[in-house]
Amino acid sequence: QVQLAESGGGLVQPGGSLRLSCVASGSIVSINAMGWYRQAPGKQRELVAQITTSGTTDYADSVKGRFTISRDNAKKTVYLQMNNLKPEDTAVYYCNTDRLRTNSGYYHYNYWGQGTQVTVSS
Repeated sequence: QVQLAESGGGLVQPGGSLRLSCVASGSIVSINAMGWYRQAPGKQRELVAQITTSGTTDYADSVKGRFTISRDNAKKTVYLQMNNLKPEDTAVYYCNTDRLRTNSGYYHYNYWGQGTQVTVSS
C-alpha cells in the first residue's frame, strides 16, 4: 500500500524553526514533483513549496527566504525546513506528489499525506 507520511510538526514560538519530513512508502518505483501545502482553519489549502525530480524549486511569496524544500530521491523523502516562523504559518501541512508509479506499473495521481500540525504561538 502506497503511503505518504509526514512528521516533524509541533508547537514552536515565533521566530523558531521546524523541519518537516515526508516519507513515501510502498512499492514505489518513481515519484514525480513533490510539494508541501498547508491549510489554516477556515482557509483554502495553499501551495507552500514544491520541488521537481531534478531539484527545481518554487515557493509561495509568503515563505520565500524563510522556508527551504529539499528531497532525497533514494530515501523517497521530501523535507521542508522552516525558519523564522510566524503565527500566520500556523496550519496543517500536507505532503503531495502529482504522480508516482508503483512496481506493478500503476500510477497514482495527486497523492496526499494525512498532514502534520504546525502551531506558531508564544
